[in-house]
Amino acid sequence: MRTKLLAAALLVASAAAGRADDGLTRGTPDVKSVTALAFGPKGLLLLGDPTGGAVFAFDTGDSKPAGDNKPLNVEKVDAKLAAALGATEKDVKITDVKVNPASGAVYVAVTRAGTPALTKVARDGTVTAVAFKDLPFAKVALPNANDKQRTESITSLAFVDGKVIVAGLSNEEFASTLRVIPFPFKEADKGAGIKIFHGAHGRLETNAPIRTFVPYKIGTEENIMAAYTCTPLVKIPVADLKAGAKVNGTTIAELGNRNRPLDMIVYTKDGKDYLLMANSARGVMKVPTEGFGKAEAITAKTAADTAGVKYESIKELTGVEQLDKLDDGHALLLVKTANGSDLKTIPLP
Repeated sequence: MRTKLLAAALLVASAAAGRADDGLTRGTPDVKSVTALAFGPKGLLLLGDPTGGAVFAFDTGDSKPAGDNKPLNVEKVDAKLAAALGATEKDVKITDVKVNPASGAVYVAVTRAGTPALTKVARDGTVTAVAFKDLPFAKVALPNANDKQRTESITSLAFVDGKVIVAGLSNEEFASTLRVIPFPFKEADKGAGIKIFHGAHGRLETNAPIRTFVPYKIGTEENIMAAYTCTPLVKIPVADLKAGAKVNGTTIAELGNRNRPLDMIVYTKDGKDYLLMANSARGVMKVPTEGFGKAEAITAKTAADTAGVKYESIKELTGVEQLDKLDDGHALLLVKTANGSDLKTIPLP
């Protein structure tokens, strides 16, 4: 027994030492809200806290494949999340869903009666709460997070080539901001202000927040593919995102107004890449990426409801509020139903 305990202690110490280079220290993070999640390598979880004006990184310790590649389908997952958190279903609101690519487990960000919480859904459907206590973590504050629209100061996150990219609003003149923060964290700069032409509105915009984005390489150039309310799709070169820069994004599609993009992923099927985007009013869209590099910029008010790069509506998918890649052949959806919310696995369309 003593040998087993010593071995376990050494394993924990080894794991902690292995994370030292990532600047993580064990403690209790002061998370005040959570609107966005993303994963880095080896189970590193990133969490956006707009109320606190900060981004956190956590070592989940969840870095090995579970060995169970079955589809994940959980009915009334919101009720199960509430039970795991000791709350009632009406008090729980899901704010983001992300698959840990290292293990295949699913992490769900939740607001519980106004208090932020984090939960984990295993591939067998088991739901557990992840306490913000005694965790290896790091924190970086955003120096100019928007004061007037605090909940919009962090809207989407991604980990790209050793850096954390953060979308949201700042207090700068160009309020729409993308920040590139090296990891391990040291400090965040004020980011780059983003200007786009919104074809449906017929004007340049600098104050509209990016609602959701994905990193995507066009040729050899890493880009951010960003979607805004009403629904321009914009490409923004990552190389342009310097502190204090004023960056012009290129609008390559207008996907329809009176709509809010909710979530998006990029995937490969039959040798071609596609962007899959869930929306509040326009269902799920499948957008071929092969035309992104040569797409003509939209620089004038569009006469039609849609313009630019074409898309296909996946009409059989309804009520989708969040989505992520579960594996190379499947997507995981959070679907709103009349009885609550379900987690549902589908083949990539």
